[in-house]
Amino acid sequence: MGPMDAAAYDAWYDTPRGRWIGMAEFRLLSRLLQTQPGNTLLDVGCGTGWFTRRFAEEGLLVTGLDPNPDWLAFARAKGPPEIRWIVGDARALPFPDYSFDQVVSVAALCFVDDERRAVAEIVRVARRRFAIGWLNRTSLLYAQKGQGGGSGAYHGARWHRPDELLDFFSGLPVRRLAVHSAIFFPAGNGVARTLERLLPHTLPWGGLIVISGETE
Repeated sequence: MGPMDAAAYDAWYDTPRGRWIGMAEFRLLSRLLQTQPGNTLLDVGCGTGWFTRRFAEEGLLVTGLDPNPDWLAFARAKGPPEIRWIVGDARALPFPDYSFDQVVSVAALCFVDDERRAVAEIVRVARRRFAIGWLNRTSLLYAQKGQGGGSGAYHGARWHRPDELLDFFSGLPVRRLAVHSAIFFPAGNGVARTLERLLPHTLPWGGLIVISGETE
């Protein structure tokens, strides 16, 4: 993540706009993963664990992985205690093949060198489904936060066009790849929230673009 401390980053999700954006993204990811209570899930690049905690609240057996031990310490302190937190590299996940029913990553690979390798690792450890979210270069969010190297939590992130992302899966044992997006109007006002409910998430213009699929 960009130059923010863990507490400040996580606190953003407690603001009305942050909560709305986070929950809109979470609902899309959860639907695409087709999770069921008791499933095992790995959150790659979990950061402070905001999304990790949401999945745990759905009754999943969740592991959060991140390279930043300070952010993981924050996540661990937030709890709950049944979540497993592991310091690790998305490009070399410390798990055997097919270790988790589902694997998710939320705008984390944008900060990882060699994203293609990280994608291959996510596919390798996923038993059923995966959903990977990236920052979308063809979005209003990019116009607001991504230009000139990015600002705030987006500083230093790579932004991709949807067609570029599908190339990361070339040659991998996957099927039924699908492209969805969320957060079309990131202002978070009443009009934005209404349109977010009405617009189909198959449109490729949202601030978070998600590639989901199944492992073979």
